Amino acid sequence: MPDRTLILGGARSGKSVAAERLLSAEPDVLYVATGGNDSGDAEWADRVAKHQARRPASWGLAETIDLVPLLESPGPPLLIDCLTLWLSRTMDNVDVWSDLDRAGLVEQQIADLADAWSATARRVVAVSNDVGSGIVPADPGTRLFRDLMGRLNTTISLASDQVLWTIAGRTIPLT
Repeated sequence: MPDRTLILGGARSGKSVAAERLLSAEPDVLYVATGGNDSGDAEWADRVAKHQARRPASWGLAETIDLVPLLESPGPPLLIDCLTLWLSRTMDNVDVWSDLDRAGLVEQQIADLADAWSATARRVVAVSNDVGSGIVPADPGTRLFRDLMGRLNTTISLASDQVLWTIAGRTIPLT
């Protein structure tokens, strides 16, 4: 039986560390980094280096937002870090920022991801930010991102075996 775990929380709450801890006993894990390559951004490079330093040397790495084929194929457990960056890059790819009416294309990709998540034979842990507890964004594009992030988290959560909330480095189960 596959084990699908979603770990939610705010920025810098300890989500990634919690995900790594869940899979720490696995000798072979594929770490799926969805952030892309932001060359020239020193802060981003520092964050990436810290993540890399924490991971066991035996873990593999895939830098992609093409998650469906990974979920559909056999292999070691996946650690997807993170769905927030997946959504942002997916929105970039369909150029939703210049035409908010393209949101339906993103919603279809969320549905496809959820279907693959539900059907995967792999153990999978995904990290995602909860962005809906803050203020209402001032502009339509940012509101759309917040709304899509809520839909994505809800869809994946409902298809998960376990959902965890991380705050200040503490992780608690959501039931």
